[in-house]
Amino acid sequence: MPEQKAFVAAEIGLHARAAAVFVRAVTETGMPVTIRKQGGQPVDARSLLEVMTEDFGHGCEVYLSVQPDALSAEQTLSGAKNALVALSAVLEAAEAR
Repeated sequence: MPEQKAFVAAEIGLHARAAAVFVRAVTETGMPVTIRKQGGQPVDARSLLEVMTEDFGHGCEVYLSVQPDALSAEQTLSGAKNALVALSAVLEAAEAR
């Protein structure tokens, strides 16, 4: 399973605007991405409500992943890895757009 570690750089964590920017980026990948804290249960990163209720605060270490069996026929493992790297960059951007 492709997985990517990232840190939440937004000053207020993944709340409101920063969470919306992240969820929009996840949705644009078209992939079933999950996000979790170390030792935590993964939540659907395409769901604004689930992301916001997990309380991913500033500096929080998170793990993004995609289940290979959840990819569609046109999505590749390599594409999933690239998407996770791009999504980690969104999380690590200091300011939400």
